[in-house]
Amino acid sequence: MKKLKINKNYLLLKKWWETIDLTNYEKSFFNREIISFNQQLFRLKEKKIRIGIYGKSGVGKSSVLNSLLKKEIFKVDIINGSTRKIQIEEWILKGQTPQSIELLDSPGFDFCNVEFPDKVYSPINHSDLILFLVAGDINRNEVSEISSLLKNGKKIIIVFNKVDLFKENQIQEIIENIKSKLPKDLNIPIIINHEYNLKNYIAKIINQHGEILLTLNSLQLADKLFLQIKEERLKRRQKLAQSTIGKFSTIKASAVALNPFILLDVAGSFALDTALISELSKIYGLNLKAESTRKLFKNISINNLFLGVTQVGINTSFSLIKKVILFTAPFTSGLSLLPYGPIAIIQAAVAVQSTKILGKLAAKEIFKRSKMSYMEPSLMIKNINFKEKEIFNHINTYLSNRNLSNNFVNFLP
Repeated sequence: MKKLKINKNYLLLKKWWETIDLTNYEKSFFNREIISFNQQLFRLKEKKIRIGIYGKSGVGKSSVLNSLLKKEIFKVDIINGSTRKIQIEEWILKGQTPQSIELLDSPGFDFCNVEFPDKVYSPINHSDLILFLVAGDINRNEVSEISSLLKNGKKIIIVFNKVDLFKENQIQEIIENIKSKLPKDLNIPIIINHEYNLKNYIAKIINQHGEILLTLNSLQLADKLFLQIKEERLKRRQKLAQSTIGKFSTIKASAVALNPFILLDVAGSFALDTALISELSKIYGLNLKAESTRKLFKNISINNLFLGVTQVGINTSFSLIKKVILFTAPFTSGLSLLPYGPIAIIQAAVAVQSTKILGKLAAKEIFKRSKMSYMEPSLMIKNINFKEKEIFNHINTYLSNRNLSNNFVNFLP
């Protein structure tokens, strides 16, 4: 495998970020996420890995970090829940690449007195590697937290702490029980925390895979921010697109209802529909030329039976009936004009419905085409070739969940 170069990936991500043209509203709305991403980008540049420790209260998270540092840095108390906020300390692993590591201590996820949990735990969710600490068999809440981290694309190592409370045969039985509750396809490591076991294992992981873990996490954070920005933009464009479709529906309904001339009816409808597609393309950032707009309209009409029949068949039939009514009015003392109003109303209603359908189909098609212009960080992730796939199989979990949960069609008009 061609070894990943952090500097190259840093420059690639930096260049990508510089192409994201944010409005002042977006800068304010995503302020916290932008700060977090820029911090990760800086860590990528400086080759500084972040390892977060996570678990329920009382499993010994702070003690484990102190043993790695060989210093009493993180607060330890006999009362569970002594850690109430994220604490960070630098750990230097001499002879390793990268050798500078940020260790993060966190409150137990079951600790109730944490204010603003999303803000408190976000540094853990932004870690390149997570040590999930357990002190025995895992319960339903721990399984749920592990599942959530995996869906979020995190690389996890389960650390079995406080093994001195169990007999040797019990330890093996607990490990088997833990494995049975974890996803079978991910092969999550379970490390027993003896004096040097954990430190040696972390040193080995950092030495062999530290740079790629740092790179992958940076790409994931970029991708999550990209998806958030994209979703927010689509929500705002959805409102604008709906308003535009509504406006064209009203104009078209009035035009076809009041106009008795068949050719003008049909030609006017085509002209309005083409103009609608042109407006929608501007809203979604894909400025179609006149020929492309007409071609798109033609394809949508051909592929949608209701639109095709409405634009030519139904519309023409109603216009013809209205023309006959007007022509025969002098000979029937105006009695033939009685159906004119209801027919015009029906024609207007059909025009409104057809315009709405066209608008939705056009927006969907324009959105698909506009996606081609985006350089998504997920594509950078997919382009990475892994020699030891089992080490990075959490990436597939992230990508599959990304595809399931980010169906942006919901944000189209």
